[in-house]
Amino acid sequence: MGDNGLVLRRLIYPFLLWAGLLAAQTARVDSYRVVATYPHDRGAFTEGLEYVEGRFYEGTGMNGHSDIRIVTPATGVVVKKLPLDYTYFGEGVTVFGGKLYELTYTTGTAFVYDPKTFQRKGEFHYSGEGWALTHDSKQLIMSDGTPFLRFIDPATFKELGRLHVRDGVRPVNLLNELEYIEGEIWANVWQTNRIARINPQTGQVNSWVDLSGLLKPGDAHDVDVLNGIAYDAKGKRIFVTGKNWPKLFEIQVVPK
Repeated sequence: MGDNGLVLRRLIYPFLLWAGLLAAQTARVDSYRVVATYPHDRGAFTEGLEYVEGRFYEGTGMNGHSDIRIVTPATGVVVKKLPLDYTYFGEGVTVFGGKLYELTYTTGTAFVYDPKTFQRKGEFHYSGEGWALTHDSKQLIMSDGTPFLRFIDPATFKELGRLHVRDGVRPVNLLNELEYIEGEIWANVWQTNRIARINPQTGQVNSWVDLSGLLKPGDAHDVDVLNGIAYDAKGKRIFVTGKNWPKLFEIQVVPK
């Protein structure tokens, strides 16, 4: 390599090193504060949660115990419930375009209901596992336990594209319950106390919310993992809960 090549290398190498470090950098981790605490059915193995017109739509899991339900937020009272056949393990739910969509875990079936009557209006089939659902203004967004989110046509359930979720260069695996909040996709990461706030255009994690300590030790017996995010767009309120948790929390993010 001649002198010109050596000079060029000395100019480029620091830039490549900086770019590599930037790409590997992890997103900041924010904390939270509890605004309010509400009752939650300890028997609900929460797989999906959504706030619609003053009510929660919740989907629960486990074969023989799965159902979709409407819940009064302030009291935790279940005002309507539809059990799922024992052959299905219920997963994420979302209400979009006047329809309630529900995933199932390993059977590759999505059910469609009237959100007021729970009358079944149809079903779709998909490959792989179904974990969670949310939506933006145009399409459904689905997780399947991998670092990829699927964009789904609500009319046909055909896959429109995929989003590879990363924190820097590191793929974020085990993406679970989802909620679309103010232009970001929020995702529980299974078996952790963290929620990823994801850029829906790039797949990059903008920041994390660490919810460690949310459920106090006295309430933590016979519970499973954090899972469940709902957003009240009008009131700008964020709700979170977990599988078999006795409480549901309204939180505010505290940036670090």
